[in-house]
Amino acid sequence: MLAQDPLYQPYTSKRMPTYSKNGMVATTQPLAAEAGKQMMEKGGNAIDAAIATAAALTVVEPTSNGIGSDAFALVWINDKLHGLNSSGQAPQQMTREAFKEQGYESIPTHGLTPVTVPGAPGAWASLSERFGKLPLEDVLAPAIRLAEEGFPVSPIVSKYWKLGAASFRKKFEGEEFKPWFDTFTPTGKAPEPGEIVTLPGHASTLRKIADTNGEAFYQGELADEIHDFFQTHGGFLQKEDLQQFKPEWVNPISVNYQGYDVWEIPPNGQGLNTLLALKTLDGMDISKEADPETVHKQIEAMKLGFADGMKYITDPEHMKVSVEDLLSEQYAAERRKLIGEEAITPEAGEPPKGGTVYLAAADNEGNMISYIQSNYMGFGSGIVVPGTGISLQNRGHDFSLDPEHHNVLEPGKKTYHTIIPGFLTKDGEAIGPFGVMGGYMQPQGHLQVVLATVLAQLNPQSVLDAPRWRWVEEKTVEVEPNFPDHIAQALVRKGHQVKKSVDEGGFGRGQIIWRDPKTGVLTGGTEPRADGYISVL
Repeated sequence: MLAQDPLYQPYTSKRMPTYSKNGMVATTQPLAAEAGKQMMEKGGNAIDAAIATAAALTVVEPTSNGIGSDAFALVWINDKLHGLNSSGQAPQQMTREAFKEQGYESIPTHGLTPVTVPGAPGAWASLSERFGKLPLEDVLAPAIRLAEEGFPVSPIVSKYWKLGAASFRKKFEGEEFKPWFDTFTPTGKAPEPGEIVTLPGHASTLRKIADTNGEAFYQGELADEIHDFFQTHGGFLQKEDLQQFKPEWVNPISVNYQGYDVWEIPPNGQGLNTLLALKTLDGMDISKEADPETVHKQIEAMKLGFADGMKYITDPEHMKVSVEDLLSEQYAAERRKLIGEEAITPEAGEPPKGGTVYLAAADNEGNMISYIQSNYMGFGSGIVVPGTGISLQNRGHDFSLDPEHHNVLEPGKKTYHTIIPGFLTKDGEAIGPFGVMGGYMQPQGHLQVVLATVLAQLNPQSVLDAPRWRWVEEKTVEVEPNFPDHIAQALVRKGHQVKKSVDEGGFGRGQIIWRDPKTGVLTGGTEPRADGYISVL
């Protein structure tokens, strides 16, 4: 079957998957993956490994995440899947009126004003307390050591560090941005590949988080430092907002596709977009080969999923439409009718009324975790709390100031969130964690991972090596340079506006670990578009 497949066949043997039976950590940075592996060698489990890896990523890949990130996780333990939503709420002083008084018609992308409460430190503490085996001090020790003793910068991180620094130098002039430059360009420039970087502020902050199980960040001296900096420079975030934050354990949501259950975090995450697309496709004739007709249907289903997600997804306490209604067969049948021979401009429907760093880890006890944490738009807000290394996300940018919008800004509310972990099961048994980072590419990457796995039956590495498409807006679709020309041309004939893009970062960066239910053998794939690495026991 695969030998004749025009999209997948050239990539099935490009790189071999990685195998292990004792444990595995897959992420974008070798040093971070090794930090996770060390935890399992010390007697920890996959959850300890994930926390260690996540903390290390704030050090060795600050271009994508930070101590001031948000985080989500799907945890398989004791034959059950658990969801963790550790995204933060809007500060109490962040109101529509406050933005209008400052002359804004939409929420800025950078600076103090789009910063919401960070959730990553709370995620580490919550995961450790509920499912970890080792003390948090031990788990964060590798990240502290990397920050204190220094690490050589990897090639792709160096590339995005340079891009971020160049962009920020053009944009940022205010005194509030100086700590970012002091932290990440102390010599006046971004580091070269292989250059040793130390981040003493990160080390100090991570040690305080480790020593207090996260309390220092939300209740103690770090909270005071965040509060004081925002008060000095006119930001909204206060210590009271940090004190009110708690990670939420949630029930994952899923759809069944071709016998596999595909799991996502419920809103406010955008994983629902992937499930909407899969639910639409499940009732359609989809080839196991990536022919033009199949790719066309995938794109159209994804567009419809995005249209609904962008309209309805927000803080679950404020959603006016239920997830159950959106994923109902009745609604999916209506959406399928919109997919024909020609590309459409997607619009949200009316469902029936009724109700980015990514890592994957697995151990030899059967525990598995799909974990993602991120600032936003690379380095995030451009705000770093002086001397702490706390680089803050800018998630508030996704709120709307339109009072009629489903995701309208309200104090204490969580916004539509782009970062999403994924998980696959079959017949009640874990297949494993997967994820694809990259803003609004993430649901599209999840869809392509699932289809390549379930329909084409590719191994994890081949899934990640295959060329990707990305719907951008209306009828515009971008494809990677190695995307087959004849499929791209066929999509054009169907009305798609197809563009080839050399921005490899825009097509996401994924990791996959599958477990064979019969043998327990782990099979991993890591991202060729990043400094991807798999560490095994």
